Amino acid sequence: MSLHYDMASQPPLFAQKDIARRVAELGAEISTHYEGLLAEGETLLVVGVLNGAFVFMADLIRAMSVPLEVDFIRLSSYEDQQTSSSKIVMLKDLERDVRHRHILVVEDIADCGLTLNWLLEYLKTRDPASVRLAVAIDKKARREHALSLDFVAFGIEDGFLIGYGLDAGRRYREFPAIYSLGG
Repeated sequence: MSLHYDMASQPPLFAQKDIARRVAELGAEISTHYEGLLAEGETLLVVGVLNGAFVFMADLIRAMSVPLEVDFIRLSSYEDQQTSSSKIVMLKDLERDVRHRHILVVEDIADCGLTLNWLLEYLKTRDPASVRLAVAIDKKARREHALSLDFVAFGIEDGFLIGYGLDAGRRYREFPAIYSLGG
């Protein structure tokens, strides 16, 4: 079965111009937050969660005015059919040392919270100065794990989204707007 999406079939949930405006606002908000935290010569470590966060993160860091470095982590979750619980597997770890550093984790979507919750606990074991979360989409309906989202571009209750880094079957990340495939 092949998934096909016609961008002309419906208007976007979040248009490209609205995303650009909101990301610029978020970049300024994040910069203001970190200006008082970063010591002279210190850089913020911005960590993107691959693959979905790369589009949002690229726009976001260009909208920020604090000195920063970029790194990426790649995680995968899968269902353990013997215990019916989800497991997180790290496919790519960070290359930068996070000890005593301020970290901003950037993710495309906060959904059930499993992956972000696991990542926060993992990062805390590495003794950072602080860890904050920035997400493009906060999707609340399926949240199973409590999350403190520090910087949120857009919030929705539910729905399956594509575009602006979000995919369906590894496709549609390149769309400049965010579309809903339903709820």
